[in-house]
Amino acid sequence: MEVGRHGATVAGLHDGEGPGVATASLTYGSYLRVPELLSLQQPLSDPPHHDEMLFILIHQVYELWFKQTLHELDAAVRFLDADDLLKVAKAFRRIHAIQRILETQVDVLETMTPQEFNAFREGLNPASGFQSAQFREIEFRCGLRMPEAALKHLDVTPAERANLERRLHEPTLYDALKGTLARQGFDVASHDALIDAFRRIYEREEENYALYLLLEDLIEFDERVRLWRGRHVIMVERMIGMKPGTGGSLGVSYLQSTLQRRFFPELWEVRTVLGGSSPA
Repeated sequence: MEVGRHGATVAGLHDGEGPGVATASLTYGSYLRVPELLSLQQPLSDPPHHDEMLFILIHQVYELWFKQTLHELDAAVRFLDADDLLKVAKAFRRIHAIQRILETQVDVLETMTPQEFNAFREGLNPASGFQSAQFREIEFRCGLRMPEAALKHLDVTPAERANLERRLHEPTLYDALKGTLARQGFDVASHDALIDAFRRIYEREEENYALYLLLEDLIEFDERVRLWRGRHVIMVERMIGMKPGTGGSLGVSYLQSTLQRRFFPELWEVRTVLGGSSPA
């Protein structure tokens, strides 16, 4: 028997047992808010189109995974600030697992044909994945930010805008990494110094193994975001070709322009100099 807070059963298999336990105990459905959760899928097509349910579910699940990713990224920043690299690695182990799920969710979405998508797509205007505030939060948290003036024109709710403004002004994951490296004695004051710090860690791996593993977690995170972006671009082109996006964007052309966005540019650049003359 799994037990929740106040001794109530989570599995919903018992009405309560022992003294002081209420008859109406916590259940699986009430704890997870299942009735409310299952009421959130509201197709707009009239009559409802069969595949619109899938479209809504997939994107709601994306948003839930984005929420957990942000939760783990915030934890990773705290752990970096505390120089607890083992806990950082644990956070990224979970993040990488989530990223693999995000990539494979595209497989499910691609069971829908272009004709099936186009049957309800026009009804989505002007909503667009471009408006995902949580994905913007992920970008901001990692250091990929938009000008504050542009943020004012982003079509999001006031609460979402407040979260984005907070993210825009808080230290980033990259800032936290640089702080950890500085406390380990590495110079991170400039672009060239940071690349040299990365080079030293890679070329003296045995001396800096925990930092080496940290850098590999970060590059894998960045790579998997780019892989997901690429998979998303191909899926969108498969569905709508070169049509404009529902939110007024250029559609596939806009998405293609995002493929070169990198959270940790110097971590990619250092690959070019690895294997040359050893650092002093």
